[in-house]
Amino acid sequence: MNQLSYWEIKQWFQQVDFTIVGSGIVGLNCALNLKKNHPNAKVLVLEKGTLPQGASTKNAGFACFGSLSELIDDLNSHSEEEVISLVKRRWEGLQFLRQNLGDDKIDFQQNNGYELFDDKDLYHECLLRKDEINKLLSSIFKEDVFSECNNIYNFKNIEENYIVNNFEGQIDTGKMMFHLVKKCQEIGVSILNNITVLNFEDEGNHVTIETDEATFTTNKLLITTNGFSKHLISEEVKPARAQVLITKRIDNLPIKGTFHLDKGYYYFRNIDNRILFGGGRNLDFKAEETTDFSLTEIVQNKLEELLRTTILPNSNFEIEHRWSGIMGVGNQKKSIVKPISDNVFCGVRLGGMGVAIGSLVGKELAELL
Repeated sequence: MNQLSYWEIKQWFQQVDFTIVGSGIVGLNCALNLKKNHPNAKVLVLEKGTLPQGASTKNAGFACFGSLSELIDDLNSHSEEEVISLVKRRWEGLQFLRQNLGDDKIDFQQNNGYELFDDKDLYHECLLRKDEINKLLSSIFKEDVFSECNNIYNFKNIEENYIVNNFEGQIDTGKMMFHLVKKCQEIGVSILNNITVLNFEDEGNHVTIETDEATFTTNKLLITTNGFSKHLISEEVKPARAQVLITKRIDNLPIKGTFHLDKGYYYFRNIDNRILFGGGRNLDFKAEETTDFSLTEIVQNKLEELLRTTILPNSNFEIEHRWSGIMGVGNQKKSIVKPISDNVFCGVRLGGMGVAIGSLVGKELAELL
């Protein structure tokens, strides 16, 4: 551990009112709302990575709230009321994100979402239950969410029609996080990167935080590390790695929108005349239940195979880049926003829906104080 100077300790680590661990969507939105509710408070955000380490800058930038097959699948483990509540929360979260930063700052585009099917039985079940799900969601959207359309992009090895989500959009994840950081810094939130929280202790009238740079006290501690939560707290959150690749530029790429395949376990979109494609966690759930950012052959090979056989069967494409992000999931899709002790709070388990609900979870976490 380096010895910090008097100035460093005084400026960053003394008289801290609120310390947030994790500078992702939830952490930064929490910081914004704490500063809004407590303008004179000293708000400190600690981030172990050079950039947000989990999924906030790694995701595919889908402004989505669940494909038709995902929602049907959710009804197997959640009540109708719970599914309506989940969708409502995601939709409200997306509106909050857009209002908070502005569509231009996140490059929001409503190009619709499309679900493709390579499973005939699932396709027919979705067609049969489409009207039922539309009716279920009518209290939120006031009009049908899901409809059918022809295979306009000439994908191969899929059923003849897509299911279209008329409310789905896409964002630029990097722009979103850049402007969130900027907004926080403009109102006086301190963000420290490359600092790891090792331990903490709620002492009753404050919390002592031990990091790899300094040990200091804070009035309140808020944990927003989602898929990495188990390192600090014992809530029911499991890490879930999502692997992604992106092609080089493709001339005259016609594909436009966000696309789901296989109950949302595969997803792709257009961005800058490229295809960004991720998923495959369902090939080996146990192996992907990790905080390791490595890539695996089984998943990457499957992504490339689907690009060749289904998504871009008539294009010569090359892969430019690959990466992964770590989500936080659990048996239930409801996020955990609660006190852990008198002075420690958490906002975690975003269930792969961080873009949709992260802003809302951050706001709700701040409102616990």
